[in-house]
Amino acid sequence: MRVIAGTRRGIPLKSITGTDTRPTSDKVKEALFSKIGPFFNGGVAVELFGGSGSLTLEALSRGSDSAWIFEKNPKACAVIKSNAEKCKFTEELHIIRGDARSAAAKLAKEGVKADLLFLDPPYAKEEFYNLASQFADEGLLAKHAIIVCEHEKQLTLPSAYGPYESVGTTVYGGSAITIYKK
Repeated sequence: MRVIAGTRRGIPLKSITGTDTRPTSDKVKEALFSKIGPFFNGGVAVELFGGSGSLTLEALSRGSDSAWIFEKNPKACAVIKSNAEKCKFTEELHIIRGDARSAAAKLAKEGVKADLLFLDPPYAKEEFYNLASQFADEGLLAKHAIIVCEHEKQLTLPSAYGPYESVGTTVYGGSAITIYKK
C-alpha cells in the first residue's frame, strides 16, 4: 500500500495486521480518485473509520488543505500517526481517537465543514453509513462536498443522503464504492 499520486507519490504506507481494519487497495484508491478527480478541489478531508489513513493521506497528497481522521482502535491510530509522519503531514492532519459517531459533534465544535467525506465502516455495521445523513443534516458538508462510501458489493446504499445524491456505484472484487454529490 502506498500514496498513489500527488506531492507524496510513492511513499509506502503501513496498516495494522489482522482483521480489525480493511485497507483500501491501491487499485481501488487509484480508481476512486480518478472518479472524483473532476469534482475534487482540495479543502478539508474527513475520514470516519480511519484504519491506516491511506484515503486521507492520498487526499492530502492530491491537494486537500487539511484533514481529520476518526478511529477508535489505538493500534490503528498509531499506524495513522506513523504514516502521517512518513508523509510529513503532521501539521495538516488531525487524528481523533474515538468513535466515529462523535465526529459530527467534534467538527461542529471546531467549525469544520468537510469538502470530502470518507465512510468505510466495518462491513457488519451498515447503520454507520447513516453518519453521512447526519453530516448533511447538521450542515457539516461544504457546498460542493463529495461523500465516498466503501461497502460490501451486496449492500445497496440509499440513493441520497439529504441533498447529496448518488452519482454511481462501482464494484471492485468484493467491495464497492458509492459516490454522492449535490
